[in-house]
Amino acid sequence: MDAKKQHLVKVDLDSLRPTQMTVGYAEVQAKKMTWQHLKHKERKDFLADHWFPGVLGPNAHHYIIDHHHLGMALLEEEVEHTHLIVLKDFSQLDVDEFWLVMEHHQWLHPYDAQGKRRELSDIPKKIVQLEDDPYRSLAGAARHAGAYVKDATPFAEFLWADFFRRRVNITLVKDEPEVALQKALTLAHSPSAAHLPGWSEHNDSEL
Repeated sequence: MDAKKQHLVKVDLDSLRPTQMTVGYAEVQAKKMTWQHLKHKERKDFLADHWFPGVLGPNAHHYIIDHHHLGMALLEEEVEHTHLIVLKDFSQLDVDEFWLVMEHHQWLHPYDAQGKRRELSDIPKKIVQLEDDPYRSLAGAARHAGAYVKDATPFAEFLWADFFRRRVNITLVKDEPEVALQKALTLAHSPSAAHLPGWSEHNDSEL
């Protein structure tokens, strides 16, 4: 038996707890559209292949450390159950120590939709309570357009979101998303973005 499957558990999707405060709702919508176009068997296969990575925390709560956008999309599509890979069992820790250990592993992103760090107690208890951050949507759209390469750095797209937050006006992001995207693409290949994960001075779509 595959070692990962030994830690695979079936859970209620609504019971999973997030480890971040925001999502890019445009990405949630895109994942919902993908789901809506799947046939019944394709949906079963999709759920079988898409496991949520997470940990077991205090009071036997499961916390996901990735796929928050997918989780919200599936919940809005009224999917009730999913599978979770339990990477670590931290259930013996008290809440304060648990959050400290999670932060040490870089499995935590307590920043709100304005890019401000918040108290750990402010992290929502439900995936559906995550706040929309338009700049996270912009960062996702920019990556898909070739602005940067997907990177293993934890919360890499949030770093890009914060980069755009400081340089692209929110009115432009909300009212003229295509114009905002073009500005983001230009910024993404500039030297000012060289410190960010996945950066390239070349536009991948032009290669």
